[in-house]
Amino acid sequence: MITAKLLQSLWATKKIDGLGGMKFMLAEEVGGSDERRRIVVVDTIGGGIGDLVIVCTGSAARKALGNDQLPVDAAVVGIIDEDCEIK
Repeated sequence: MITAKLLQSLWATKKIDGLGGMKFMLAEEVGGSDERRRIVVVDTIGGGIGDLVIVCTGSAARKALGNDQLPVDAAVVGIIDEDCEIK
């Protein structure tokens, strides 16, 4: 899983049937070796622009959406309310 910031909504006028009703967003990774890398994520939990989120990738993203057959590689699985350090 990675942390990312949601930057903007993406619009697709045509999608395969299984993706209908899903919201695509552009996200930028925060922290880690790929910091600032931008990825397209599927958001089904209602994140908004500027939110820090937890993103899972690969087969975990498809499992989070409940359908292993969807062509999805990244999905928002949580919205970060507070970023705290363990001391």
